Amino acid sequence: MLNEKVAALLNTQVNKEFYSAYLYLHFSNFYKEQGLDGFANWYQIQAQEERDHAMLFVKYLQNNDAPVVYEAIDKPDAQLRERMDPLTAGLAHEQYVTSLIHTIYEAAYEARDFRTMQFLDWFVKEQGEEETNASDLVKKMELFGSDSKGLYMLDNELGARVYSAPSLTL
Repeated sequence: MLNEKVAALLNTQVNKEFYSAYLYLHFSNFYKEQGLDGFANWYQIQAQEERDHAMLFVKYLQNNDAPVVYEAIDKPDAQLRERMDPLTAGLAHEQYVTSLIHTIYEAAYEARDFRTMQFLDWFVKEQGEEETNASDLVKKMELFGSDSKGLYMLDNELGARVYSAPSLTL
């Protein structure tokens, strides 16, 4: 049986992951409207990953006989005006999600819930990768985004991204 606080935090994370998917769809739409299909593709895939992350938390709760509570998902509130805006907002959001994962991990540690800690290990690693990817996108846009040829090549690079499901087994 999951610790009550840990289960509540895991449920909150389900909804935060779904919000992340909404946010990245918002970013994808922004780039689609800008004619940057590669950037739109990158964030479309990012949204798919976030939905999968939410479902991993759902499955973990179900596997531990904990109720799953779905809350309303907030509308993305990121104000997108410049091409850099989704990238910087995405980096800040990934840093926020990392803090949420750490909070759950800390609660699991305090409850001596080693199984949940082991489950979260994958997400700790994943968040490191997500922050690196988001930071790299910001850097690349800073380097190449003001040059039309550089932006074109970066957009093509991001357009080549394909979806691969998470490899976490429960």
